[in-house]
Amino acid sequence: MHRAYNFSAGPAVLPVEVLQEAAADMLDYKGCGMSVMEMSHRSKMFQDIIDTAEADFRKIIGIPDNYKVLFLHGGAHLDFAMVPMNFQQGGTGVYINTGSWTKKAIKEAKKFGKVCVAASSEDKNFTYIPDCSDLEFPEDSKYLYICENNTIFGTEYHKLPNTKGLPLISDVSSNFLSRPMNINDYAMIYGGVQKNIGPAGLVIAAIREDLIPTEELPTVPTMLQYKTHVDGGSMYNTPNCWSIYVCGLVFKWILANGGLEAMAKRNEEKAALLYNYLDNSKMFHGTVVKEDRSVMNAPFTTGDKDLDAQFIAESKKANFENLKGHRSVGGMRASMYNAMPKAWVEELVTFMEDFEKRNLK
Repeated sequence: MHRAYNFSAGPAVLPVEVLQEAAADMLDYKGCGMSVMEMSHRSKMFQDIIDTAEADFRKIIGIPDNYKVLFLHGGAHLDFAMVPMNFQQGGTGVYINTGSWTKKAIKEAKKFGKVCVAASSEDKNFTYIPDCSDLEFPEDSKYLYICENNTIFGTEYHKLPNTKGLPLISDVSSNFLSRPMNINDYAMIYGGVQKNIGPAGLVIAAIREDLIPTEELPTVPTMLQYKTHVDGGSMYNTPNCWSIYVCGLVFKWILANGGLEAMAKRNEEKAALLYNYLDNSKMFHGTVVKEDRSVMNAPFTTGDKDLDAQFIAESKKANFENLKGHRSVGGMRASMYNAMPKAWVEELVTFMEDFEKRNLK
């Protein structure tokens, strides 16, 4: 079987075992005579799928009963608006700006109320995480919002901000289930699943109950209220059944392969392989300060646009896919999510070593 070395930032590589099981179930799920994509979301069979997926997701992270788990439409971009629509409510939303995704979230939040940007790393093109140990917040602050891992710029929080009692809301899209987390440190986590967990088109959120409005919000569209989806058990309308099913398979895969502790170990080993090479290379170099480097997404460059383009072209011929950096940053980027085998990163480093030998002047 030909498998490309897929370093895409998302949609991204999935476990082969999961793809094989989904393929086997495609025409006839567990003998029911239908694909998951064909069955009613109101059927007992699909209810079992979503209930099992939620239970396994809770088990993986360790989510207690006072958090609601939701499977939502729209991708993380929709939550950029849903968060302030549901939680600002006349107060101030506080944001830490670490790149493209928080910039978009801030822009959305300003449409619905007051916003305070308590810290930012824009001054150095988002190549670091700002000091969040003693931030100042307005008295009417309702929540503190972060993007925990920046896919584009390759930074990651390795220590959470000092919230000073504010509810912490974190967009975890690109490091979702890549390492252990204490859910009690957060009032809400949410993320698009297409990077580490499943097919695009689904967001999974865990929200502490006390954060969720108890009454319907009269000025917020019904579909954009978290309460709607809590009350509807993530099925107020037809959910993304196929993506939920595949995510459920990935949850089983994570549990069978040692849980988040094992995911963290394998991810750190992969990242160390690439970063150690970059730190010693005479041609390639990383773009992020060492202490804030993402384990998931590693941007790098030669410093020469023509040489970068040559590297991307040659790497594609060598079966490496999606190594081109985001258009807003340039250079290259290797995304190394849970399902990526360590051998793929070893192959990439070997290719980079050979490219450096052939092109170093």
